[in-house]
Amino acid sequence: MNAPTIVAMDLEGVLVPEIWIAFAEKTGIPELRLTTRDVADYDELMRHRLAILKQHDLRLKDIQEVIAQMTPLPGAVEYMRWLTPKLPNVILSDTFYQFASPLMRQLDYPTLVCNTLTVDSEGHVVGYNLRQQNGKRHAALAFKQMNLKVIAMGDSFNDTAMLQEADLGILFRPSDKVRQQFPQFPVVTEYAQVQQLIENFIA
Repeated sequence: MNAPTIVAMDLEGVLVPEIWIAFAEKTGIPELRLTTRDVADYDELMRHRLAILKQHDLRLKDIQEVIAQMTPLPGAVEYMRWLTPKLPNVILSDTFYQFASPLMRQLDYPTLVCNTLTVDSEGHVVGYNLRQQNGKRHAALAFKQMNLKVIAMGDSFNDTAMLQEADLGILFRPSDKVRQQFPQFPVVTEYAQVQQLIENFIA
């Protein structure tokens, strides 16, 4: 009997726009545009972000107000409605539960595993709590230990360990830097291409 298949996906850049880029555009602070497409070390990236928030006296509610105006990427809702009846799936993200709720509602509440922020009594973001170091890779390994085939999709450096562990790893609209460093993964730019890769894999 063939092992069943699960699809593990990143969130930002794959199903929804990059939250920090949207916040950078709203605040006019270009340094906040850096994402995991640009910086491979996630801890370094988050320290950079927290320092900028502190410097400009920006609070969690300021970020949440921007997120409340965001919508999924064009085609993402339809893709998820196609995928969910077909295969079990989970979103594995390095975003934070305090950010993601409005976006999950628009995607019909898929399963999300991500991280949490530490917020002080005045609403300042003062820290972040990773659920697990390299959690996306560990999740892919755990699924395989459960005798599941894994299809994984992401766009950034922090997704590549998950893609490497998967039976099928897919890069969705990656940066040139990511694409060049990981040429072994198929690169797609449209959800129809993702659907075709999934159909071919499970056929």
